[in-house]
Amino acid sequence: MTDKIKILTISDMPLSPSGVGTQTKYVIESLLKTGKYQVVSLGGAIKHPKHDPIKTEEWGDDWVIYPVDGFGTPDMIRSIVRNHRPDLLWFMTDPRFFGWLWEIEDEIRSQVPMVYYHVWDNFPAPHYNEKFYNSNDVICAISKVTDAAVREVAPDVECHYVPHAVDGDIFKPLPTSDTSDLRKEQLGDSHEKFVFFWNNRNARRKQSGTLLFWFKEFLERVGKDKATLIMHTEPKDPNGQDLEAIAKKLDMHEDGQVFFSKQKYPPQILANIYNMVDCTINISDAEGFGLATLESLSCGTPIIVNMTGGLQEQVTDGENWFGIGLNPSSKAIIGSQDIPYIYEDRINKEDFIEALTKIMEMPEEERNALGEAGREHVIKNYNFNDFCEKWPALLEDIHNRYGSWENRKNYSTWTFEEVA
Repeated sequence: MTDKIKILTISDMPLSPSGVGTQTKYVIESLLKTGKYQVVSLGGAIKHPKHDPIKTEEWGDDWVIYPVDGFGTPDMIRSIVRNHRPDLLWFMTDPRFFGWLWEIEDEIRSQVPMVYYHVWDNFPAPHYNEKFYNSNDVICAISKVTDAAVREVAPDVECHYVPHAVDGDIFKPLPTSDTSDLRKEQLGDSHEKFVFFWNNRNARRKQSGTLLFWFKEFLERVGKDKATLIMHTEPKDPNGQDLEAIAKKLDMHEDGQVFFSKQKYPPQILANIYNMVDCTINISDAEGFGLATLESLSCGTPIIVNMTGGLQEQVTDGENWFGIGLNPSSKAIIGSQDIPYIYEDRINKEDFIEALTKIMEMPEEERNALGEAGREHVIKNYNFNDFCEKWPALLEDIHNRYGSWENRKNYSTWTFEEVA
């Protein structure tokens, strides 16, 4: 028997390198470090070699991870809630993955509060999500865009702006001598070129193929011996384009115009790469947050981004800039049966090539100043210590105010409605 607060989490596998998985791990570790929490996790969104429960050496019985296909099933949640008796359910990612969970919210919320860490990319405000938003006790928003959308669509639901964060003790600037040696080791004859970095999943909205075509045109204008592009991704991801085929078609792969980095690296190695490169790029047409660019800024490396979703609050604080933000030249309304409408923000090729040229030709001192200011921006507005203090305090407060099981408060399974 323990008096610790038990949290059930549902998200990407928290030991995986995805943005959602990484942030989930940060949240869980911040809870466990207080000594006040125990965590049971359903880790999904990847193909698991086996589904046996996992315990980490550091946390032992205080953190048990159950690998699941997808994000779980209603019966699985019913079983976990009944057998583990958590005090609170915390879950994270795009709402289209959790319709099945909200369908049984009356069963769950009668026992424990539901806290949703919400990822949303763009406007118009998604009023079709209203029923989902109203099925939670508390929503935490990863970006200012997400926060504004929730407050417009479901103003009666408790909402907190809790942006992503990265560990500034890992993602930090390194001495120039260290990065110079690393460039020579990794890039060989291309080490003296200007190095752009792209770190994303190879998926449609990430515009990976567009990036290759436009970068090729950029090189034709400035000289192919002037710059190189590192794409840290799986070039043959079934959810994206065959990037190796594109590079071959464009004759980019053989003379150091583009490098594909396929290996999954721990954070410390990624931090070295951000320090080694000159600029990090993200031109997604929709981006809930964009963790790679925040990691880059934390290392003091400036960014070029589309002014969409969470990217726009990273590249500027409203007064100062920490790279180059590209305003979309097209804001098309796209949608599906699940998401009837949302903006898809596309940038202009000429604007992009101009941005690449501008940052490459910028005096080194000016570019370094952008990166240094970006690092300060991250420390001020996405401080990892603040993040790790806020989550335990917030969840403890929710637990105290909403209770669980025999002490469940502020929730009723019925409502009064006036019938005309």
